[in-house]
Amino acid sequence: MRAALIQLTSSDLPDENIGLVRELMREAVAGGADLILTPEVTNCLSPSRARQNEVLKEEADDPTLAALRQEAASLGIWLLIGSLGLKTSDPDGRFANRSFLIGPGGAIAARYDKIHMFDVEISETETFRESGGYRPGTRAVVAPTPFGTMGLAICYDLRFPHLFRALAHAGAEILTVPAAFSPVTGAAHWEPLLRARAIENGCYVLAPAQCGVHPAAEGRPRRTHGHSLAVSPWGEVLADGGEAPGIVYVDLDREEVARARARVPSIFHDRDFEAP
Repeated sequence: MRAALIQLTSSDLPDENIGLVRELMREAVAGGADLILTPEVTNCLSPSRARQNEVLKEEADDPTLAALRQEAASLGIWLLIGSLGLKTSDPDGRFANRSFLIGPGGAIAARYDKIHMFDVEISETETFRESGGYRPGTRAVVAPTPFGTMGLAICYDLRFPHLFRALAHAGAEILTVPAAFSPVTGAAHWEPLLRARAIENGCYVLAPAQCGVHPAAEGRPRRTHGHSLAVSPWGEVLADGGEAPGIVYVDLDREEVARARARVPSIFHDRDFEAP
């Protein structure tokens, strides 16, 4: 099975982003892709809550979701929309950061709301309070597909290995980590963490990423790390998207999961223990 990881520099204009993603999806299918994955916040990357409130929609009305479901059906492929920013009925007005797995008929096969919120102070000039605008999810999600069971995660989730262990124990063979990683933390931690999650669980890890400088109508433009990665169940980097928008292809063999777990079967050796 061939997967295509789409690397984007999304703006805060959802309609503009839709056209770009649809074009890249068609290119990926021409390149032999059976599964296409897009990054976190595919529809709108913005530093401004006011701008997000202006352009984001609820799931039922979201034009990006509707357009990409239609495109997946037209192309007859599986699609992981890494995530969309969506309005919710939350009384405090916070958004959802929601990943969607779309089947080849265009139906939604699974939804996952990002659990862990990126509330960090990286430097004096780079601070993030994701929980100020987004409500955290509460449920881990796996979904069966013809090419293996997928376990869904988003960006900052990557730093919480117990989530990925739970996904693997629930049957996940492919772990997805769409992201919009900071350049500072990305340079230091992105590849080591992705490889660690693959090695620990004997799973493929597919991580499509945002990259570059993102245009913004309000607020300072944001930068993201790029380097969409595909990692084997043995921890080898199979593909790296570099720092520019585009498509990264990787061929997956489900049997590699079984082989990696047979060589080091640690996933079967977990034990309950008393905490210190």
